Parts: sequence; C-alpha cells; structure tokens
Amino acid sequence: MSDFELMAGYMPGVIGRVAELHAKYYSENWGFHSFFEAKVATELSSFIEHYNIDKDCIYSVLKDGKIEGSVSIDTTSEVNNIAHLRWFIVSDKLRGQGAGNQLMQHAMEFCRQKSCNGIYLWTFKGLGSARHLYEKYGFSLSEELVGEQWGVTVTEQRFDANLSTTENA
Repeated sequence: MSDFELMAGYMPGVIGRVAELHAKYYSENWGFHSFFEAKVATELSSFIEHYNIDKDCIYSVLKDGKIEGSVSIDTTSEVNNIAHLRWFIVSDKLRGQGAGNQLMQHAMEFCRQKSCNGIYLWTFKGLGSARHLYEKYGFSLSEELVGEQWGVTVTEQRFDANLSTTENA
C-alpha cells in the first residue's frame, strides 16, 4: 500500500515546488545552477498560465499534504498530435517507492485517452533509473547530442513513444 496520494490538475504551490524539486536534485547531483531553476520555473509558469484541461495535464504526488513529485503532459506547441512529457520529478522522500511509476502510468493513460499519436521527452545521459522507467512505458532513444539547453553541457537525449503501438505497461 502506497503512503502517498496522486492529484490531477493545478494546485496552489505546484510551480514553486516542482521548480524547487528540480533545482535541488539537479544542483546536488549534476551541478546545474540558477539558469536551470529559472528555466523550469518560467516554462512551468507559462504552461500553467495557458493550461487547457482538455489537452494538458499535470499530476502531483503528495505525502502528508506536500508535493513530493510531479509530471506534466504539454500539448501547447505540439504538432501531429504528439504530446510532450515534461517536469517529471520525484523527491528523495518518495524515490524508489513507486511514485514515479504511478506518475508515468497516469501520464501515459492521459495521452491514450486523448488519442495522442505519440509522446516525447528530453532528458540527458546518465539518468539510468529514469531511462529504465521511460523504456518500461515504451519510450526509445531517438536522438542524442551534446547541448546546453539546461545551462550546463550534457549529452541531451530525446525519447519517443508511439502510442499506436505501445502496450500498457
């Protein structure tokens, strides 16, 4: 039995908390700095400001009433009915307890319910646990390049899932 709850949709504090979770994890583990935190906060704020409940989703995992993880499906700038999975994070408090799996399961189901043709995400090389979870849900590496979109030089990776051929994980 899980010791957390999953909430769908906007909730007060989600922008700040998701930016904080990203900033702390990636600063402590990968040397990311203020550029990354500002990018997450700015882009997530814009997503929430233009949030369309019929096309977009944000799921949060709560423990004791506090947001400890999140994932979003963003369709604001997508073409060919391909969704963008963004801002996937789980705090140290819940990492390894199935929270990430539940977030991914709900995000993928949302995309299937909305009849998305596919879904993609950007990440970077070295995040083995996340990659394992992405592959579990039918994502495969489609592009790899050295880049600085997060303010530090990393090997950026794009993963894609074709929802017309993936099975439920």
